[in-house]
Amino acid sequence: LLSSPMLDRFGITCRLEYYSTENLVEIINRSARILNIKISKDGAFEIAKRSRATPRIANRLLRRTRDFAIVKGNGTIDVEIAKYALESLGVDEYGLDTTDKKILETIILKHNGGPVGLSTIAASIGEDTGTVEDVYEPFLMIEGFIRRTPKGREATPLAYEHLKLS
Repeated sequence: LLSSPMLDRFGITCRLEYYSTENLVEIINRSARILNIKISKDGAFEIAKRSRATPRIANRLLRRTRDFAIVKGNGTIDVEIAKYALESLGVDEYGLDTTDKKILETIILKHNGGPVGLSTIAASIGEDTGTVEDVYEPFLMIEGFIRRTPKGREATPLAYEHLKLS
């Protein structure tokens, strides 16, 4: 949100990109070593692919999955315990959580797939418009679940397919 003259003073401008699944697997393995958690390759991959391409989320999911591994398993995170833990936490195979699904269901079920305004979506799910716009919407757009149009947000065919709605 800086003006161009202000940005020019820095000499170089960079854009942060989302992390690849492979990079997240490395981060998860490193974090597991730091936390003294045993984790399989497949377990790390399962957490990585559901972490919204964000290390902070990957580390949070790792810690929660560790809890499940200790209580429900033998203390090692393998693919089965990772899937069980993440599904129990409401994180699906795309990394969508309950709020993401609420947003998609609001657009599809309450507003016939859109277009619908951001403030209407936020009010419908009980979230702040800034949170919806800055936290949830970018990931849903990047993954192809919604699109922004001049009239509002619309659900894509992928959103219908993923939620098994027609």
